[in-house]
Parts: sequence; C-alpha cells; structure tokens
Amino acid sequence: MTVRDWMTANPQTISPRDMLALAQDKMIRGRYRRLPVLDVSGALIGMLAQGDLRPFAGYLPTTRVDAAMVEQPFTIGPDEPVEAAAKLMLERKVGGLPVTDDAGKLMGIITESDLLRVLLRPRSQ
Repeated sequence: MTVRDWMTANPQTISPRDMLALAQDKMIRGRYRRLPVLDVSGALIGMLAQGDLRPFAGYLPTTRVDAAMVEQPFTIGPDEPVEAAAKLMLERKVGGLPVTDDAGKLMGIITESDLLRVLLRPRSQ
C-alpha cells in the first residue's frame, strides 16, 4: 500500500500572507489539524498546525501565517509505502506529512488519522 492510496488529495491550503484567524477558521470549519502553506506560485513552503497557533492566541487577527508556520516541512512521495510515512511521522514527531511529486508540487497530505484508517481497514483490502 502506498501513500497515494491513503492520502487526502488536494487538501485545504493557506497562504503565508493570510492571518492566523483565517487559518484557525479553516481548521475549525474543515476539522483539520494542519494546513499546508503555499506561496503565490503554488509551491509548498511550510505547514501550520493547531499547536503553532497557541503562542499567538491573543493575536490571531493581526498575525500572519508566516510568523507561525514551520518552514521546509518534512515531505513524502506518493509512491512511498504507508509504513515509510508512519516511520517518518514517528521519528520527526509530526502528525501529518505533505505529499509532493518529484518537482515538489503538493499532491495531498497523509495524517495520523489516515494511518489509523489503514490499520483498521478490512483485511481483504
């Protein structure tokens, strides 16, 4: 089984110039724990997780995403085995990985929840 089989394709994203209040709203409405951050050309430049918002709790409407995001996030390719994604998440202590193609373009995201779905799938799959 590959990452491609279990990732969420075309995930919700955010711009580094957006305010953290918008990021929080997207996370709440979409029930996301993290958002890939894309620049104006569509290149992946960071990740923003719920925990990254905490230090800015009183300043979400006036603080930009680029102040809180993790730059140069760990990524994984779509044809990697899901076990490789799980190992990387454990080693790097992250709850999700952007899935990128060979050119670095965002294709999707694979998260802890996706890996739990793999674990709980019917054995016939």
